This record gives sequence, structure tokens and C-alpha cells, in this order.
Amino acid sequence: MADFLHSSYHHPILRSWSNSATLSLVDSLVYPVFISENNDCDESIDPLPGQRRLGINKLKGVISSLISKGLKSVLLFGVLTSLEKDEQGSAASSDDNPVIKALPILREAFPNLLLICDVCLCAYTSHGHCGVFTSDGVIDPKESMQAIARVALAYAKAGAHVVAPSDMMDCRIKAIKDLLQDENMINRVAVMSYSAKFASSFYGPFRAAAQSAPSFGDRKAYQLPPMSRGLAIRATGRDVSEGADILMVKPGMAYLDIVRDIKNAFPHHPLAIYQVSGEYAMLYHAAQNSVFDLQTVVMETVGGMKRAGADIIITYFTPQILSWLEEVKD
Repeated sequence: MADFLHSSYHHPILRSWSNSATLSLVDSLVYPVFISENNDCDESIDPLPGQRRLGINKLKGVISSLISKGLKSVLLFGVLTSLEKDEQGSAASSDDNPVIKALPILREAFPNLLLICDVCLCAYTSHGHCGVFTSDGVIDPKESMQAIARVALAYAKAGAHVVAPSDMMDCRIKAIKDLLQDENMINRVAVMSYSAKFASSFYGPFRAAAQSAPSFGDRKAYQLPPMSRGLAIRATGRDVSEGADILMVKPGMAYLDIVRDIKNAFPHHPLAIYQVSGEYAMLYHAAQNSVFDLQTVVMETVGGMKRAGADIIITYFTPQILSWLEEVKD
């Protein structure tokens, strides 16, 4: 795979991510946002207290208030309410996908905001899995990587600065890069690979929020076994060889050793860590029950992630962290 570099620093925030020596915590933060197909949606997500599903008519107000506090980047997830789900996840690349509808609105309203799109099929397939199945019920690697690449291209054409495949299908980074190159977009869209995504118990609240739980079985056949350090390094190395611009470890707090392993193995790639929904809910509820002070423990966990080697921190606590940092500055 040719080493295309322009995609990794075509945006000011991407350029800051390439220089960890001067990267501030504010520039490191990425806020996950759930975009509903219902344009006027503004509803709370019970398993993720404090988080909301937002329609495109509600997005600008919420994002604007966070940008005023220093928000630099968002990670977008689509939530379907009426679009039909099928076995191939066709709605993911449809013009009616709420993420695809939101991208041009956000690009116009917030030209400096880095827009990252999670690329997966699980929220769009009738079976809730991240790939396409063969007739005998196993993941079809060729069809899956091609479907993921088509979704990534659709997001890129709609205005995404970064596409972030979270599916863990084999060889999907190369498929995405090849398609972006064929469409002459290789230097305009970075690829943030969920390169070490584990089959974790911490994903439950997210699956409720995105309505993406599998209707049968689990994802252990394509997400990494939680105790496998070697597979995490191998999977990340494969994605590097296929042209990934940014790497990721997911979940966060239970996998800080993997963060350090990957940063040591691939020191020249920006590395993200995702503090996932279960981690967020665990800390939130514990603080609500006076187990500890929320600000103190969140900043401790974020500090641990940075210490382990993460350059980029994806967390639902981003709004609170921005407010806390503002208070310190004042």
C-alpha cells in the first residue's frame, strides 16, 4: 500500500494530533454524538445519563455551545427510527442516513470543527452485526470490507474529514484507502482505524443508545479476545501496513497496557483511546452515589490515558472536561 501522508494532516486539528509534544488536552478531546433520523429529536438516553440523541435541527445549538468552550472534534453515530434495516446495511450509505444529512450542515456551520464519522454496519443491518453474512451464516470478508468501504466513501463525499471504521472486518483499511484513491479523495479524508477493538462487556449502554445490539450471537468472532495482547499488536500492524492514518484502542481503562504497547510499537502514528459507554456510566453512577468526586476521578482517568500514550481521547465526559478546564483557566 502506498504511504499516502497528506490525508493525515489536511486539517488543522489533524496537524495538531501529529505533534504530541505540544498537544493540549483540549485539542485531544473528541465528543461522540448520536444523530437521530428524526430531524427534531432531542431525547435523553437512559443508559447514558447526560447524553442525548439529537436530530439535525437540534445539532447546531448543542455543538455551538461546546465550541464556545473549546470543542475541536466530534465523532458521529447515526440512529435509525424509520429507515428500513436490511441484511447488507444498505441504509448506511443512503442519502437519508442522518449522519450523511448532518455532515454538510455541520461543515457549513462550523468550518473549523473536525468531523469524524464512525463507519460500521451494525446500526443499519437487520441482524445488528458489523458485517455481511454468507448464505451459511458466517461473516463474508470480501462483501463486508466492500460494504464498509462504500459507507466510508459516502461519508467522505458528504463532508467527513475523518472516517473511522469500527467494524474490525479483515483488510477494510486497504479497501477504504483504495476506494478513496479511485475517487480522487485520498488526500482529503483521513482514516482513523479502530485497530485494537476488544470484545468487551463495556459496550452495553452504547448499543442501547445507537440501537445496534446484535439480534443473535455476539461479536467475538471478529472483535479481539480481551486477554489477547498479541492479536492487538498484529491487528494494529496490519492496519498500519494498509495505510491507517490514526490508530485506536477500545475500550480504554482496562486496556492501558495495550495503549502503551501500541504506542511503543508505532510511535509515529497518532493514537486514540475510546472511554466507552460502560466506563462512562460506571464512573457517572458511582459519583452520583458519593463513591468519589466525579471531576477528580474523570481527570485522573484521562491523565492515566495520556500517561499510557494516548494522543486523542474520545469520551462522553468531553463537555464536563471542557467546563472544568474553563474554570481552572478563569
